[in-house]
Amino acid sequence: MRFTLFILGSFFSVYAAAGVYKCTDANGGTEYRSNPCLPGYNNIQINVKSGSSVDLDEQEKRQILEQKKEQAALEQQKSEQQQLQKKQADINREAIDESAKNQVLIKNNPDKYSAYAIPPYIPEKLPDLVKNYQARLAEIERLRRQAAEKALASGQCIRVESAELNSKSSKGALVFLIDCSSAKKFYFTEQELTK
Repeated sequence: MRFTLFILGSFFSVYAAAGVYKCTDANGGTEYRSNPCLPGYNNIQINVKSGSSVDLDEQEKRQILEQKKEQAALEQQKSEQQQLQKKQADINREAIDESAKNQVLIKNNPDKYSAYAIPPYIPEKLPDLVKNYQARLAEIERLRRQAAEKALASGQCIRVESAELNSKSSKGALVFLIDCSSAKKFYFTEQELTK
């Protein structure tokens, strides 16, 4: 009798340590195993010590669903990153085009503009101030040109020495500083330039 109890105790202690799997087939037939159920069976793991159970099929479905959600989130993030990069590339191209117009203006009017009056803002090497407004780079290049033209049109500026984005700029209003050879300085807000 003792030997039988010892064998049964050993048997249950092995199952208690490893857990028991309740395997139910499509017809409702149930068997208990020490290993996970074969495919096609409902797979429930029973903790013999605590009496609790875990539906492994349901747990696997949740894990697969969670992985799909994570994958979808990563794909969404990747898509947004690609769109952002494309948008910035478009802005950079437009900025280069505007900068080229600035250089043509300077080249065709050497008496009104110094050779370095409107140096190009190179997208990969922007000054810290300009980096804050990188999304508006093309617009900044255009407004620098307009600010220089407006200063010349005032009659108080004989020759533009520099046209730069100024540190007084904010998200709501860019400010441009024009230095003239006559030592006159002009500050123009984007609102004044776009009237």
